[in-house]
Amino acid sequence: MTVMTRPPLNRRLAEFGTTIFAEMSALAARTGSINLGQGFPDTDGPEEIREAAVRALREGHGNQYPPGPGVPELRTAVADHQRERYGLVYDPDTEVLVTAGATEAIAAALLALVEPGDEVVALEPYYDSYAACVAMAGGTRVPVTLRPHEGTYVFDLDELRAAVTDRTRLILLNTPHNPTGTVLTRAELTAIAELAVERDLLVVTDEVYEHLVFDGAEHVPIASLPGMRERTVTIGSAGKTFSFTGWKVGWITASPGLTAAVRSAKQFLTYVSSGPFQYAVAEALRLPAAYFDGLRADLSAKRDLLCEGLAQAGFEVYRPAGTYFVTTDIRPLGATDGFAFCRSLPDRAGVVAIPNAVFYDHRDQGAPFVRFAFCKRTEVLEEAVTRLKRLA
Repeated sequence: MTVMTRPPLNRRLAEFGTTIFAEMSALAARTGSINLGQGFPDTDGPEEIREAAVRALREGHGNQYPPGPGVPELRTAVADHQRERYGLVYDPDTEVLVTAGATEAIAAALLALVEPGDEVVALEPYYDSYAACVAMAGGTRVPVTLRPHEGTYVFDLDELRAAVTDRTRLILLNTPHNPTGTVLTRAELTAIAELAVERDLLVVTDEVYEHLVFDGAEHVPIASLPGMRERTVTIGSAGKTFSFTGWKVGWITASPGLTAAVRSAKQFLTYVSSGPFQYAVAEALRLPAAYFDGLRADLSAKRDLLCEGLAQAGFEVYRPAGTYFVTTDIRPLGATDGFAFCRSLPDRAGVVAIPNAVFYDHRDQGAPFVRFAFCKRTEVLEEAVTRLKRLA
């Protein structure tokens, strides 16, 4: 029998095993626990949008390969959305690219724009696919840590400046921010923009939670700031806004050169995807303002319900200004290891959460923090809160 002397998995991905989301969702299923770990809603989005997908299927729209950049109806709807919401004008033919969700958009952008040896500065904690995509591109990730401060998470501009070197290619942003729920302010984004212009950096910005902001928080696309439109790749997605995460419809908006570069990588990943769903998402982006207002109001109430319950259970709670996640500190409960805490939580309380340390390079910085998702039915959250109070 011949024994392989070299591991099957390439060295760039060797540090990445099964995602924590798969592990925790399997744990929820095995134990019958309430899954507040993985960030997916437990109800579908608007019925008229689901019917739009059915109609597209029946009428033969998208059942065969759609155009590589995405169907014209969706690209036009994305361009209209950016113009009407933010005053950003994009040509749907040359500056919009449809992707298989935001995850592919991130992968394609980094594979296209990063050379081996380039450095990518990212605000930590960050969604786990960021690290894997930087590794696949051969880049080096350079984390700048968001730290708790007066009930929210902030970054140090001096630390960000110090992280940029002659090898830095781009800054990877996420606002509203998963997992902390922070919404970067206009002042913070202006400082980042000025640094990008000064050092001639690209910015890739993940804005999939753009419509999930609360308490008057403002989502500011960094591409709208001076000097940024030509150096920014903005990533959007239908999954979080319309509660159809399984459809995997995302997009980028960028200048023609950046869009062409990302398309060059994307065409060798999925080529195309989600044909009929693209037509449905085009209709979703044109829903009236009342839909988006209602979504925010619903999630804001669910946020308050879960935050209050977590506080009563003994957690220190960082009330999110955006997304549908809430970060908590487990140290008031006498725990310091988020991994151990989350793996024991199903037996102790019948609830599943995610340890924030998986989102950090500096694991010690995230060790005592745990993330819960509140994109669930109210009765599910109420039951979860009842169970979690056993910890108090």
